Amino acid sequence: MWSLIAPISSLLSGVALLLLGNGLLNTLLTLRGVAEGYSTGMLGLIMSGYFVGFLLGTWLAIPLVRRVGHIRAFAFCAALAAICALLHVLLIDPWVWLGLRVLYGLGLVSLYMVIESWLNAQVPNDRRGQVFAVYMAVNLGALAAAQQLLNLASPGDFILFVLAAMLISAALMPITLTRQLQPSLPETLHTNLRQLVGIAPLAIVAAGLSGLALGAFWGMAPVYASLSGFDATGVGLLMSSAILGGALLQWPIGLYSDKHDRRLVLLWVVALSVLVALLMSLLPAGRLLLGLMFLFGGLSFAIYPIAVAQLIDQLHPDEILAGSGSLLMVNGIGSVCGPLLAGLLMQQLGAQALPLYFAVVLGLLGAYTYYRLRHVSDLVSGEQAHFMPMLRTSHTVLELMPDAPPSEAQAPDEFAYQESTPSNP
Repeated sequence: MWSLIAPISSLLSGVALLLLGNGLLNTLLTLRGVAEGYSTGMLGLIMSGYFVGFLLGTWLAIPLVRRVGHIRAFAFCAALAAICALLHVLLIDPWVWLGLRVLYGLGLVSLYMVIESWLNAQVPNDRRGQVFAVYMAVNLGALAAAQQLLNLASPGDFILFVLAAMLISAALMPITLTRQLQPSLPETLHTNLRQLVGIAPLAIVAAGLSGLALGAFWGMAPVYASLSGFDATGVGLLMSSAILGGALLQWPIGLYSDKHDRRLVLLWVVALSVLVALLMSLLPAGRLLLGLMFLFGGLSFAIYPIAVAQLIDQLHPDEILAGSGSLLMVNGIGSVCGPLLAGLLMQQLGAQALPLYFAVVLGLLGAYTYYRLRHVSDLVSGEQAHFMPMLRTSHTVLELMPDAPPSEAQAPDEFAYQESTPSNP
């Protein structure tokens, strides 16, 4: 295992530090917003701003990297993200925060893209699946650990904002010191979304509705926990429970989906998610709610990876990267709308509106999945794809999936260790 990790340890260290800072900041902002008296509708809008920036960054990051190179682009975007983190505590105004979240999301997706395109270039084709799994484990582990940093100080102080900025800045250290070859970025592949809907409508609907649900989770779950009676420590435990559930339960769910009708597995996962969400809406703050959040995270986090695998089942190998990129875009659009819709509902109905929102959104997905299962036969192109646990990052991570065809930027035989300076076009 060490022979696999050692050559990319600097990249993994960089992403771990980055996500420690990002995970802390995302939860911290909602807690500070509640303390400042922002309405849940306003907080939902602010959290949606992050996903708007994330979508914009998907198109803007590649020209930036091509212009100045990976290290300089990473340094620029890390500085932008750290400055945004600090400005949140210097300029306490909801509309300023909205603009900062858009900028922050734009910077963060660029940071993801730099690291993931670098991983693609350093990893041999026959080890992509292993590296993908390690990378996602680092992502989930760092996000879960970040929630416990809330115990270090009060959200009302400036200390946690400074810590988040320091962690984001610290991600620069292993990245800028690396001697690995800076790769070139392949051309962005595009697919016709209307055509994709005709080929794999269930995957598209699942990606969009999972974005609606999980975008609301990332944006509004800390607000829900705070309004339900958890203190800052309890909010961190609730978020960590969901993330750990997502990390641990995705594997058995995914392995089962590889051996059975994936639509039926998706139906059961969604149905259980709805049941758990309804039970959550009935419970006050406490250990039982933490346990249910663990189950909800494990089930709901598996929906998007199942959608990706379902899509790959129905595409030819040369269509996988473009199709998966479109799926990511649909999921991102759902993520933009999710926090805003959930925030407005919580403003009208209170904290318990969030799990009810989860139940309604995922219930719609369950109903459509049931319809497809009963009335439509999906065609599988070639061998069934392999499920891979994943979080939504940038589209470049899709090239690490074992079912995806290798890109031109990938090293075919061995890891590269050369020093290189970025080239300008």
